[in-house]
Amino acid sequence: MMKSTILVVIAALFWGLSGGVAGLLTAYGWDATNIAFYRGAMGLVCVLIWLGIRPRNSGILRPRVWVWSAVAGLGVAGNFTFYFISIAEGSVAVAAALMYCAPVFVYLLSCILRLEHPTVKKTASLFCVILGILLLTGAYAVTPAEVTPRGVAAGLLSAGSYALFIFGFKYASPHASPQTILSIAFTVLTLLLFPVAHLSQTVPRDPTPHWPLFAFLGIFGAGLSFIIYIYGLRHTTPAVASIAAMVEPVTASLFGVFILSETLTVVQLVGMGMILITVTTIKSTPPKQTPRLVER
Repeated sequence: MMKSTILVVIAALFWGLSGGVAGLLTAYGWDATNIAFYRGAMGLVCVLIWLGIRPRNSGILRPRVWVWSAVAGLGVAGNFTFYFISIAEGSVAVAAALMYCAPVFVYLLSCILRLEHPTVKKTASLFCVILGILLLTGAYAVTPAEVTPRGVAAGLLSAGSYALFIFGFKYASPHASPQTILSIAFTVLTLLLFPVAHLSQTVPRDPTPHWPLFAFLGIFGAGLSFIIYIYGLRHTTPAVASIAAMVEPVTASLFGVFILSETLTVVQLVGMGMILITVTTIKSTPPKQTPRLVER
């Protein structure tokens, strides 16, 4: 179990560093859509290799798998793109904390679809997360500092998009292997973002020094991280995995503060703490309907 927990921590570390790397690339002049496209395209190569190595029981010929995997692909495309827009419009720390609210969207959607019954504890947790978001983004103030409305909206949309990915993955997982679902999902992402990225092309004059950053973002931030995470969750309890996954927003925040020279006020730190602790509590006791393989 210890090895599995370590795998979850490593995957979360890669996701956290990916947010910081994206912050560097936006600072260098890259457009958020371009960053999302290259991350997804390189991730696609990794999961296709995984599918080639482990092709058994793939379920790739089942129509239902393609439908729900496409939904997952739409979700992950939105998650990557809106997350990087949020970083560009605000900071890595704020974007990571907002994106970490994805389980709250899962809970709300589950209640709307009557997959889960609301409880007092989770409803109270929802209001706690909302209060944390208000403190983190400064929405309570007349003039919020360094956090634009577009950045806040993009951060919340990245969380909502990840919730869509979770539901797509959930309904596809009984009928196909994880590598098949991820392969289709990343293919959909690539097809969706390719025309958008090339219509709004924003590339620095000399992009050569930045390709190692893209390689890290795609290979470790979208390919190997998902593979490692799925293997890690096979022998890890949801509670342990939820706590270990907190490495992601914490790593992204530390990267933003120490590498990108971002700053957080005491009030923002309190808001971030409320979000991380509350969401981790929600994730520690997931309902049976919530897919364990893709929770972050």
